[in-house]
Amino acid sequence: MLSLKGKVVFVTGASSGIGEATVTAFAAGGARILMCARRADRLAKLAKTLEREHKTAIHHFTLDVRDRAAVDKALAGLPDDWQAIEVLINNAGLSRGLDKLPGGLVSDWEEMIDANIKGLLYVSRAVLPGMIARGRGHVINIGSIAGREVYPGGNVYCATKFAVKALSNALRLDLNGTPIRVSEVAPGMVETEFSLVRFHGDRERAAKVYQGLMPLSGADVAEAIVWCATRPAHVNVSEVVIMPTAQASTTLVHRR
Repeated sequence: MLSLKGKVVFVTGASSGIGEATVTAFAAGGARILMCARRADRLAKLAKTLEREHKTAIHHFTLDVRDRAAVDKALAGLPDDWQAIEVLINNAGLSRGLDKLPGGLVSDWEEMIDANIKGLLYVSRAVLPGMIARGRGHVINIGSIAGREVYPGGNVYCATKFAVKALSNALRLDLNGTPIRVSEVAPGMVETEFSLVRFHGDRERAAKVYQGLMPLSGADVAEAIVWCATRPAHVNVSEVVIMPTAQASTTLVHRR
């Protein structure tokens, strides 16, 4: 097992859900946590908790990964002792709406495309040259079962997650011959703020998504991410698809 104790692990979208669970899991393993998100207050609170509970170094900053200039500036301006990123977890992303495409909101489409595809590209492009120069590193992209199966109303969101799968596969080709590893972790139903964001803050509608079943937690997904990152250096876990036992596909879910 590869130890990440003292190594820099960078997580985007770290302020809640899978991102929050992931930084917590890596901090528990002794990694130095570099994290960003759009919500500064949540990041600051999380940083204090991690420092208190896990006694590890934390560096956090606000960032909207959709802003290419901001991504480049933030990563180029990291303190020297935070620049050697060992693991990059491209977690920032979201879903908006569940409308059929002819009635979909273009603003929703643009937000998903900009965060889920462009944001992943911007951050990866800023981090990868350093990994290549140092001769080590691991990129872990957070995909989705929606990147394997399209479901009604999922149109653009599914397209963005199919893109994450394609980009992960393409990165492995582009980086072949280097020691850099590339993994994709693709969850099914995870109870986070995902549905609340999708339904523009409609808590009642969001809660119904998980009624009658036990979905995954952010911690379940974080455990899989840490497992990928801690395999021996000669082992690349290309893909992990993780779903609740009650979920057989994007559309077939058993509810009690």
